[in-house]
Amino acid sequence: MLAYLVRRLLLVIPTLFGIMVVNFVIIQAAPGGPVEQMIARIKGTAVDATARVGGTGGDTAAPQPGERSVPGSSGEASKYRGSRGLDPTLIREIEKMYGFDKPPLERFVQMMKNYAVFDFGNSFFRDRRVVDLVIDKMPVSISLGLWTTLLVYLISIPLGVAKAVRDGSAFDVWTSAVIIVGYAIPGFLFAVLLVVLFAGGSFLDWFPLRGLTSENWSQLSWPARILDYLWHIALPVTAMVIGGFASLTMLTKNSFLEEVNKQYVLTARAKGLPERKILYGHVFRNAMLIVVAGFPAAFIGVLFTGSLLIEVIFSLDGLGLLGFEAAINRDYPVMFGTLYFFTLIGLLLGIVGDLMYVVIDPRIDFEARRA
Repeated sequence: MLAYLVRRLLLVIPTLFGIMVVNFVIIQAAPGGPVEQMIARIKGTAVDATARVGGTGGDTAAPQPGERSVPGSSGEASKYRGSRGLDPTLIREIEKMYGFDKPPLERFVQMMKNYAVFDFGNSFFRDRRVVDLVIDKMPVSISLGLWTTLLVYLISIPLGVAKAVRDGSAFDVWTSAVIIVGYAIPGFLFAVLLVVLFAGGSFLDWFPLRGLTSENWSQLSWPARILDYLWHIALPVTAMVIGGFASLTMLTKNSFLEEVNKQYVLTARAKGLPERKILYGHVFRNAMLIVVAGFPAAFIGVLFTGSLLIEVIFSLDGLGLLGFEAAINRDYPVMFGTLYFFTLIGLLLGIVGDLMYVVIDPRIDFEARRA
């Protein structure tokens, strides 16, 4: 097992490098890079596609070189769209500021050298380090991801087992109808419904619609702080759970049914073992192997990919919104820094998922399978 673990850890390096190469090439080829973004700001043609709903605020932008008088064009052609009328000297200054005065290969090599020691640099359009930005957004995304994943598992596993045990019954039929609704309605639409019903929409005003905590949170006692925190995350987590429990419930049910029909279950029944002991002493452990082992991957998926629209609807400033703003503004340090960091976490959690298989079922031997 140790040799397998070492091989997987070593495989992380070329995998991560390949992902970074592919994304670097794609993003470099995309139009509207940071230099074009700055040119648009200088000329006053930039569109703020990431303005916060309800004035939730954001980070202060870095001072822009366009906040000075711009000389007229000297007639020199420029490779940047929208640069007509700007002094080529200013264009070169902007290129140097963003590192675009160097060839792409040199920029990529320097970037990977910095990332190897977890130096992600500073944001192009915010006067802050990428690490500080990510740390500021982490509480929101961890809250949404952790609570959503835990609740999805706590709901889906018992429900899936109950559906498998009562397969074909009235309980199985009506719960299947609920699951179909969960499949059909996206989480963000359910979030809008919750806002309308319970957050000051057309009906009740029971829950807040902004932030992870109240403004006076630091002045509250610890029990009151916990209640305030749960009060704020109740609706967004509920919306994300509705969108995520359906597939895991069906996976649990199908895994359970597959184990129930295996020969060892028939043998245990023939020996006269109690049905409860068969189901929860033997079948459950084998059926839950694929479900429980997938917990790390499920958490990382919910944490970093599933909360953008939920964050926008409930005015939560998390990693999803940060990534969206970075992509719109072509903020390359934020884009590549978060991609590197979270891809590395995802690869490591994939290894943790493999180790979970062994923890749940010690009979699994990856070395023997390789042989």
